[in-house]
Amino acid sequence: MIILIARCEIDPAALPGLKPLLDRTMRLTWDESDCLSYSIAFENEAKGVVTIVERWRSEAALLDYLATPAMLEFHDALQAALIDLDAKIYDVAGERPLPPPIRVPRLALIER
Repeated sequence: MIILIARCEIDPAALPGLKPLLDRTMRLTWDESDCLSYSIAFENEAKGVVTIVERWRSEAALLDYLATPAMLEFHDALQAALIDLDAKIYDVAGERPLPPPIRVPRLALIER
């Protein structure tokens, strides 16, 4: 499995016009059989900061999807408004559930 994390800075004036395309891209990607998850977070709309997190079965599956007409259209539209992009792919050797949280007595939280 691989994880892609992309932090985008987009021209804030262009963000409202891009939101429908971002939403459509997210929904199309969910339908890809090798996509395990795809999320878009609008971290700071005033500054145009958007983060995209994707999990894929393989890098080959991701690269195949990035070459589809829908993704090429997405990249072209995004490129026109993009200020900065930091995108990384991470290889995941294994996956396991998060352990249960440590319970802190309520009194300890109040005293802080």
